[in-house]
Amino acid sequence: MALVEIRDVRKSYGGLVPVLNGVTLDIEEHQVVCLIGPSGCGKSTLLRCINGLEVIDSGEIRLHGDRVSGPGVDVDALRRDVGIVFQSFNLFPHMSVLDNVIAAPTRVLKQPKAEAKDRAMELLARIRLDHKATEFPDRLSGGQQQRVAIVRALAMDPIVLLLDEITSALDPELVSEVLDIVRDLRDEGMTMVLATHEMGFAREVSSKVCFLYGGVVHEEGPPSEIFSNPKDERTRAFLQRIIEAGRL
Repeated sequence: MALVEIRDVRKSYGGLVPVLNGVTLDIEEHQVVCLIGPSGCGKSTLLRCINGLEVIDSGEIRLHGDRVSGPGVDVDALRRDVGIVFQSFNLFPHMSVLDNVIAAPTRVLKQPKAEAKDRAMELLARIRLDHKATEFPDRLSGGQQQRVAIVRALAMDPIVLLLDEITSALDPELVSEVLDIVRDLRDEGMTMVLATHEMGFAREVSSKVCFLYGGVVHEEGPPSEIFSNPKDERTRAFLQRIIEAGRL
């Protein structure tokens, strides 16, 4: 049994053309799964469905064998187990870095504040930002804000971490400091699903790559296979455009 099982998931908005049109995918424990494909192919929507931020129209999502989609699901419990980090950071601007990190553990997990602070400082030290604990987000660079956003998700000790285009809002020189954290998490065995346009990074860090097009997973496999010998014509055309643009 896979850690996350996604079966024939469909999602549309306002009855329009489906954004997800029957996605089926298994995510194994400790895997790093990279979702690639053109803009609008459903990558971000799929992540939001896994986390319960979007309600699916049909199909099923399971975590550890338990259904986590559809009526009656405890969404708060789901989000304790499945963390998500967005491209826009979404830090609370009126709260310090430390208070951003401890907000969910103290309010949702009911951790004692002292315990949550100790854990937060430990995590901030790992990303070399413990000296910024009392700063407010607008005093940080974009790369620093994104690293804090990742730490905020990790403070909940999630089973799965979803990363939605986490470098797309960053200046090129700040991308590497964020991707370094993802490498470290991979080495520690964190199960992650990434929607990304960073093809070189996807090839390096992932254990499985999934190419989405038109709301469907058209091809999946190890990065060596997908990037070097794609079978699907749409995958080949997409990667050719990436190569021509100098991004792979």
